[in-house]
Amino acid sequence: QVPLVESGGGPVQAGGSLTLSCAASGYVLSVYCLGWFRQAPEKEREEVSFMDPWGSTQYADSVKGRFTISQDNAKNTLNLQMTSLKPEDTAMYYCAAHTRRAWCYDQRYYIPWGQGTQVTVSS
Repeated sequence: QVPLVESGGGPVQAGGSLTLSCAASGYVLSVYCLGWFRQAPEKEREEVSFMDPWGSTQYADSVKGRFTISQDNAKNTLNLQMTSLKPEDTAMYYCAAHTRRAWCYDQRYYIPWGQGTQVTVSS
């Protein structure tokens, strides 16, 4: 389990944008399977986006075309750029990483470590 700390959340109006960041200390993120997840109150955790060590990405249908996952290797951060936000995007957002490369797109292998960052989208 890689210790990651999320930041960048906050309140935003529908149609707005936010960029979340996920920072690691002592771990080089580029060698890991990386993922963003979210969980709204009384709902199950939902996968948002994945990035594998080769740079390939995957998105949930609900965010495809609006969210972009990326890495900043200089800062050793994982980012999630969110645009055209909708009230249904409101949730606590978490990032996580693991090393089982055959399962980069399987959320069962991800165990978020941090407290998450809250995104609240108002209509």
